[in-house]
Amino acid sequence: MTLTLYFVRHGETTYSRSGGYCGDLDAELTENGFKMAEAFAAAHKTIDWAAVYVSPMKRTIATAKPLCDAIGLEMQLRDGLKEIRYGEWEGLTQEHVKEHYADDYIHWLAEPAWNAPTGGETSVQIASRASLVVAEIEQKHKTGNVLVVSHKATIRIILCSLLGIDLGRYRDRINALAGSISVVKFREHGPLLEVLGDRSYMDEALRTLEGT
Repeated sequence: MTLTLYFVRHGETTYSRSGGYCGDLDAELTENGFKMAEAFAAAHKTIDWAAVYVSPMKRTIATAKPLCDAIGLEMQLRDGLKEIRYGEWEGLTQEHVKEHYADDYIHWLAEPAWNAPTGGETSVQIASRASLVVAEIEQKHKTGNVLVVSHKATIRIILCSLLGIDLGRYRDRINALAGSISVVKFREHGPLLEVLGDRSYMDEALRTLEGT
């Protein structure tokens, strides 16, 4: 057996639907977000799960809870899996940020690896903290299936880090819609991406919802 990591982005929130900046904000799932979480649990509860690691935010905990309840496995909360801190941009729309934080916004778009949202985090900082969680999982679980429930930017940055993709290009190379699953197997030659952004477990009504 090999170690297989299932990276799952939390279900829909009002911010994932609108595209507003939400990192430190502890947003709740919407009704559709809870439906995504229930659908994920129903489709994946028969997998032999070794562990579940979760960002300690309401939206990620609520996404992991139906599966953990179904299989009787306690989720392990890790700060390293939190979303990017958007600093002064938290709760704002992209249009507002473009107008009021123009220079920082342009620099962040051009090179987010080293340029942060005003008062927020860079991609390098996110990769540094998230990599500690991945290293912990690798050390504790040499084989088996491990669920990691996190956030859009964080999952994309983790995947870039594992696959050797420039951290500054995470928005250009990887997508992670609400509730999507990406699967990485750790093989003899390193991490292998087997699934990216899958939402086939959802019904059509959930899959076709507008959002980011």
